[in-house]
Amino acid sequence: MDKIWFGTAYYREYMPEERLEKDIAMMKAAGINYVRIAESTWSTFEPQEGEFDFTSVITVLDQMQANDISVIIGTPTYAIPGWLAKKYPEVMAVTPQGLNKYGPRQKMDITSPVYRYYSERIIRKLLTATASHPAVIGFQVDNETKYYETSGPAVQIAFVKYLRKKFNDDLPALNQAFGLDYWSNRVDAWEDFPSVQGTINASLGAEFQAFQRQLVIDFLRWQVDLVGEYKSADRFVTHNFDFDWRNWSFGLRSEVDHFAASEVVDITGVDVYHPGQSRLTGAEIAFTGDIARTTKDKNYFVLETQAQAFKDWTPYPGQLRLQAFSHIANGASLVGYWHWHSIHNSWETYWKGLLSHDLLPNPVYDEACDIGKTLQRLTPELSGLSKSNRVAMLVSNRGLTAIDWHPWRGHQFGGDKNHQYNDLFRSWYDALYRQNIEMDILDADDPRIERYDVLIVPLLYAASDALLQRLNAFVGQGGHIIYSFKSGFANQDLKVRTAIQPGIISEACGVTYQLFVEPDEVQMSTETFALTEETGQVTDWMELLEPVSSQTEILARYQHPQWGKYAAITRNQFGKGTATYIGCNLSSAGMEQVFSTLFSTPALSALRSEVSFPLIIRRAQSKAQKDLCFIFNYSQTPQQLRNPLGQATSLIDNRQVEPGETLEIAGWDFVILSGGEAV
Repeated sequence: MDKIWFGTAYYREYMPEERLEKDIAMMKAAGINYVRIAESTWSTFEPQEGEFDFTSVITVLDQMQANDISVIIGTPTYAIPGWLAKKYPEVMAVTPQGLNKYGPRQKMDITSPVYRYYSERIIRKLLTATASHPAVIGFQVDNETKYYETSGPAVQIAFVKYLRKKFNDDLPALNQAFGLDYWSNRVDAWEDFPSVQGTINASLGAEFQAFQRQLVIDFLRWQVDLVGEYKSADRFVTHNFDFDWRNWSFGLRSEVDHFAASEVVDITGVDVYHPGQSRLTGAEIAFTGDIARTTKDKNYFVLETQAQAFKDWTPYPGQLRLQAFSHIANGASLVGYWHWHSIHNSWETYWKGLLSHDLLPNPVYDEACDIGKTLQRLTPELSGLSKSNRVAMLVSNRGLTAIDWHPWRGHQFGGDKNHQYNDLFRSWYDALYRQNIEMDILDADDPRIERYDVLIVPLLYAASDALLQRLNAFVGQGGHIIYSFKSGFANQDLKVRTAIQPGIISEACGVTYQLFVEPDEVQMSTETFALTEETGQVTDWMELLEPVSSQTEILARYQHPQWGKYAAITRNQFGKGTATYIGCNLSSAGMEQVFSTLFSTPALSALRSEVSFPLIIRRAQSKAQKDLCFIFNYSQTPQQLRNPLGQATSLIDNRQVEPGETLEIAGWDFVILSGGEAV
């Protein structure tokens, strides 16, 4: 796109008083050029079955059009009206906990024919009234869609049909692949297939979750196709994917495949929330953007991010600007706040918007005005920027599910629903982020891995033979891979390989192990890595590695009276490339030092920066093929940095910056340089 969209979700229906004209005036003063409406208020549009009223939407569209503010229309299907749940209780999802009760949003069964019927009707009615309106630039289908644990009888029947197709009606093959002889879980007649809700079989349970993720893709595609009947070719369809939640955006979602689901929309959208004030690091902005940007190899939308939100998120002065331009630097072409005003009733009363409950200008709104004006001025330089990273991190929903069943931390039986996969993913990602090693994040099965120099691979527990052989070939052809522990252990059906571990990737890694243990006062040796007593502490999981190739270099051993003869980290020359295997868990600070050393080798040193957190550097190219360098200070303390470009222009203050000039970057501030040759 030739512009940067800056805006907010806006619900006239939530306002305690009519103030549309006043809100629009304040939006224009803030440089807001779009709003997102309609996706949350089905009950307002259809207060009783078959009674439709889109007056509030049309009024907003007309007034926004008159004031040159564009609109994204959302389909209002993620929060159903009370009359629908009461009259047709079968629309509520049946989960392992029973039938959902009405009240919270997203408690419906997205596969229910009744739900689909009424959803289609409200979508068609809404789009008939709005799709051709000149204010509309695009559509958002649903909202943060997931499968919501739906697993009732109809979903069970559909799953059995799916398995019959996958295994060509061959029940012995299913039993063999999933190991169903264990504890008499064997199935010898399709009509006897038990409910998956109570399964203790990880292979069957993980396959069901993969099936449930496909339900989300099917649901979104169904909505996209409906919208496609009404929209013109110059309007987009998007969706706002959210992420694992640890009081902020944390990692992959187990209930939706971000990569596969993004294929059905024109532009990938995400909702990004992060800790605030002194805990703000920008890591959540970066990792969510690295996923969103890579899904379609183009710029993405941040359809929701925080303005004030919670009391511990209220930004320090300068942080709202810092966050907005961090999104832009990562490839976002739209930044939108949840939401315009702070609502006065119900669940999200204290999730504050740009305006507080008094609906008056405030310091956060004032800062948004500054952002909007700056974006208007810099749109020619910053819109449509592109990035070309040489490092990629491979992630996997199937790997996440597998680790849920077989966690690496704590008790090995009973599984863990806290997604320990994301703990390691974020530990490693954040360590690389703090070292300013930019990367793309893509699905482990993505064929685009060939274009990268380095692959970072955390917890690739469940993977096909073909994938692992392809990764070996990547190394042999000159690539570099860094694996975590527990990689290559099981096949795509979570069946553990009988070969000595780590199985197929042993060929490239040049290392094997037979034993893994929980560390008990174990330190890592410090010959290669400058680890302290704290950062060298091995926790939760360690594999007792033994090199099997003359090309295998032991980078670190365990310091322990019993385990000291075993390797902890190895690197092997295989063909033209190298494979590094990290057989244990270290803290994120420890991994930061490990990565810093690994990326200091001649083969990888060009991919790292001499600058580290709190200075975060993001590089890109403008549409005019000028080099862009964003330098963010994620701290209160002023920082200095030598100009990393040659002759350049500082875009924020429009001044020339000389080669080698020392830049002064205030606390929670940033610099954007354009035009120089890298030095």
